Amino acid sequence: MADCIFCKIAEGIIPCVKITEDDDVLAFLDINPLNTGHTLVLPKKHYETLFDIPEPVLHACMSTIRKIAEAVFKASGKDGLNLLQNNYRAAGQYIDHIHFHLVPRNVGDGFLTTWPAKPCPPAELAELLARIKAGL
Repeated sequence: MADCIFCKIAEGIIPCVKITEDDDVLAFLDINPLNTGHTLVLPKKHYETLFDIPEPVLHACMSTIRKIAEAVFKASGKDGLNLLQNNYRAAGQYIDHIHFHLVPRNVGDGFLTTWPAKPCPPAELAELLARIKAGL
């Protein structure tokens, strides 16, 4: 897409602090990191969400994520690491090009502080499970 910032980065029009790339996937350091070492991994071709990306491309992204996650974690010197992927504005997706965040974490850093969430009643879980299975 002509106006997509991640497409422009993938095409080399906008520079990035590149960790790795191949024909399908690009990984680079986020210039506005949540924590030191925050890395973005994305397909070079434009897909908006998890629901749009073809499985082979998703597998290529996950393979890249697996390869660099440990290196990012170790290099950051943090206590843990989150893998995050947001779909649509309500979930925090602000660039409409699927991408994955590797976010190194420290204990007590204040990120994702709403967990643990409240318990869900068994009847609600059963109803939700039935709807999910019906959609498979």
